[in-house]
Order: sequence, then structure tokens, then C-alpha cells
Amino acid sequence: MYGSVLKLVARKHCTNIVLCRNGLHLSATVAGPKVAVVLSGCGVYDGSEIHESSAILVHLSRAQADTTMFAPNIQQMHTIDHMKGEPMEPDRNVLIESARIARGKVKDLAELHAELYDAVIFPGGFGAAKNLSTFAIDGTNMKINGEVERVLREFHVARKPIGLCCIAPVLAAKVIHGCEVTVGKDKDEGRWPYGGTVEAVQKLGAINVPLEVDQHHVDKKNKIVTTPAFMCETAFHHIFDGIGKMVDGVLKLVK
Repeated sequence: MYGSVLKLVARKHCTNIVLCRNGLHLSATVAGPKVAVVLSGCGVYDGSEIHESSAILVHLSRAQADTTMFAPNIQQMHTIDHMKGEPMEPDRNVLIESARIARGKVKDLAELHAELYDAVIFPGGFGAAKNLSTFAIDGTNMKINGEVERVLREFHVARKPIGLCCIAPVLAAKVIHGCEVTVGKDKDEGRWPYGGTVEAVQKLGAINVPLEVDQHHVDKKNKIVTTPAFMCETAFHHIFDGIGKMVDGVLKLVK
């Protein structure tokens, strides 16, 4: 039923065509800023946080950004049974798992180069601390995945904006010394269960700006935009709103 519709959409030069049949709506929008989104798998406990990733993509779509998703082609640190919260077999590939969020359209992170994009955004989720880095195991002694570090340095040197949310700001704190980020607050453990990350950010030589979940911080000097997202235990719409401000902040820094 949908085959002919999908074939039409797949044709070249279909920009601005909107097709509707039996409730299926497919569209292609005018390309805006070119933004790379770096995923770390699929699932909060071993990959990218799905709600954060989706929120980023929705806000980029509304801004008519030309978005491309990337992920490192590596094995996950481990795979988590998200119902039990326990490791399970077999381990999975980060790039292949990220394709679940990207609906199959994801590229190897090795293909991402700052000269081809206007900005880069990193969703959170434990994948940022397990697959993009070893923060979950080594804390402030963590190592950063080589491709992740290269990408962060390339965008920083090129003076192009970098967006990060939830736990992902620790990546910038490690790579870009002295930068300003927010991972939320270290008080009220009921609302901020990962408050210890504030101290880790400071030990890495960065500055944490304590903000609420629906706020964002812009480090104008380094062009880094961050928001706490699921560092806070709160309703989804607060997370969504904060991420929207982060995405807007990133796009405003695009020259």
C-alpha cells in the first residue's frame, strides 16, 4: 500500500513534496544549517537516551536544520536488559544500535568532519559515559573515544558550536579545558540523582553552572551549549523544553 508512496519520496529532487495516503504523511523540508548528531547506541542504560535524542531531532526539524546522524563503529561496553537493569548477552555494536534511533540513516563517526557541518550535538544517556568515553568506570581518569575527541577538537578549533545534554557535557569538560557547562545541580538528591557529576566536571578543570532542567547555558567563548536533561528526575516535557533551548542556543551560534 505504501510502496508507491515511498518510491516517490525516494526519488531525487523531491524537496517540498508532501504526500498523504491513508494517513501516511511524508515530507522533505528546505535545508537549513547542517547539524551532526552523535549517537552512542540505543537505550538510556547502555546507549543514547531515546527521549533526549528524539527531542533533539524534533527541535532541529522544526528549525529546518539539515540533520545527519553519526555513531562510532565499535562494540558497546556491555548490553543492558532495560527491564532488569542487568547486563545481558550478546554485546552489541554502537553504530548498528544507533541505527534504531536514526531509522537506519546513520554514518560511521569516522566520516564526520567539522568542515562539512555547521554544528554538532551530543545527546546524553549512559552510552556517552560507557561507549563514547570510560567515565562510567574511570570517572575523572576517563579516556575519550578517539573519534569523539577528534570531532570535539575539530569543531572547537573551527569555532563551530557544540551542543551537549545530560551526562554528555563531561566529554567537553575532558577535552576542552576550562569550558563552562551545566550538568544541573549537586543538591537535592531526590531530583538530582547524579549530582556527583558536578564535582567530576570541576575536577576535570571545567566550570559547572548550576541550572534547572528547563534551562540551558551558553559558553560564548568556547561556543558550547548545554542543558541538564535527564540528570534531573522530572516530567518529560521539562526535559523536552530544556533541550529545545539548547538546540536553539546552538543554532543561534551558527554563523
